[in-house]
Amino acid sequence: MLYSLSVSNYILIGSLETRFPEGLNIISGETGAGKSILLGALSLVLGAKADASMVGPAGENCIVEAEFGVDDVICRILADADLPLEDDRLILRRTVARSGRSRSFANDEPVSVNVLQELSERLIDIHSQHQTLRLQDARFRMEALDLRAGCTQLRQDCVSAWNDLLTHRHNLQELEERLAAARDQQEYNQSRWQRLEEAKLVPGELEDLEAEQKQLAHAEEIKQMLSEADAILSPSEDDQASPARALRECARILEKAGRFIPSMLPLSERLASARLEVEDIAQEVADAAARTDVSPERLQQVEDRLSLLYGLFQKYGATSVEELIGERDRLASLVMDATGLQADVDAARKALDAAQETHTALCDQLHAKRLAGSGPFAAAIEELLHGLDLEKATFQVVLEDAAPGANGRDSVQFRFSSTGRLSADVAKAASGGELSRIMLAIKAEMARYRHMPTLVFDEIDSGVSGGTADKMGRLVCAMGQDMQVFAITHLPQVAAKGHAHFLVSKAGGSTTMHQLDADGRVQELARMLSGATITPEAVANAKALLNA
Repeated sequence: MLYSLSVSNYILIGSLETRFPEGLNIISGETGAGKSILLGALSLVLGAKADASMVGPAGENCIVEAEFGVDDVICRILADADLPLEDDRLILRRTVARSGRSRSFANDEPVSVNVLQELSERLIDIHSQHQTLRLQDARFRMEALDLRAGCTQLRQDCVSAWNDLLTHRHNLQELEERLAAARDQQEYNQSRWQRLEEAKLVPGELEDLEAEQKQLAHAEEIKQMLSEADAILSPSEDDQASPARALRECARILEKAGRFIPSMLPLSERLASARLEVEDIAQEVADAAARTDVSPERLQQVEDRLSLLYGLFQKYGATSVEELIGERDRLASLVMDATGLQADVDAARKALDAAQETHTALCDQLHAKRLAGSGPFAAAIEELLHGLDLEKATFQVVLEDAAPGANGRDSVQFRFSSTGRLSADVAKAASGGELSRIMLAIKAEMARYRHMPTLVFDEIDSGVSGGTADKMGRLVCAMGQDMQVFAITHLPQVAAKGHAHFLVSKAGGSTTMHQLDADGRVQELARMLSGATITPEAVANAKALLNA
């Protein structure tokens, strides 16, 4: 319920702070006093569109703050938005700067307008005098029927099933498009992949082939150079000019000299090491000379392989064998994709069929429950209308087939006749006063099945008077037994039924509101009965209404 409302510098409201009790709260005042402004302030804090015109003359911004009690649903919304909850209270605050920029807060934490609107849907239902237009809204008609028929959870399940169905449709469409593209390119990709696969690519082979090609192209020159080096390092047996032999002999001589000059011994050891190094070098040169093969056949093979690789580089836009291998693997996956995608498409089609069956079953269940609930719902509305001086009125709820969607496959129509004959669409068949009574009856019936802590009626009694107004007041009062209700009204018959009465007035160009005591209620009802001049008869009538 709404515990309090605080408004500062909002249009013509300079400063206002009011607390509200449970039950039926009446709000009245002369035309132009600012009742609609007050309702606008409440709508603002609940997430309505803000603009600079809302800022009054007393400052650079306006502030509206409202305190509410909370239930489990509000607690869940707050938890999902990571917002604090203190003492089972929710304080919403909205500020609007003169620039038109607004900021929203929940329990002093900044929130988006979307969160504010989600909270407001669970806190207050505002019914304005123009809301009879909602009877033309297919969603409102369906919501009203579903509440009475107990379809709310089933409809939520249907929404989830529909969203799941759309997801599967999108997934199947995407897979089918990929499969079609894969099939269109399959032959081309197969040819390109086959060429790379047949090349039997090996990482790093380009560098090895280029080095080998360089050696093979200069094989004769290399072999000649290595042979000459081998002849120097390893001369024939009868040649005494071997470097190794010379080093061995020199080392032996220095070793002998070391008996007399000790410093020669390390030199002898160094020469021995050098001899071993020369012998190793000689062996490696001899081995290299033996391995060097002048082979035009092998050279041709290497050059052919290099030519193949260079051609592949140009064809596939690559600069290395590794890039070619990457392209080969990518093409392989595309070639395999067509086969794998067909299996994916088959699986997606089965999943779509299952989702379709689930949604269809829920649509059937919804239709059956709506059909079963439409009669009792229509009868309840009709009974309420009879009690509102529409004794001959008939009200019907008609289900028509519609394209399957999130809310099932039904379209809900309300048909009305004030005479009991030739019923037609309610928006076309009912007058303004009749629409007000129909809407009140529907709201009263919805309130029985929907947990709505606070309900606001803005001149729901527009277009009615006399005994009908009294009966509407009794109905609104009855709703106030189970929930908090605000009724903005000009009718004393309705105002007299309230548990509390608030008067909106204008003083010095500023709108104010205060709760009336017993005497104040009598005077206000008398004014509503007689106008500007309050007569003794009006006062007596006002007291009679309050005591009725």
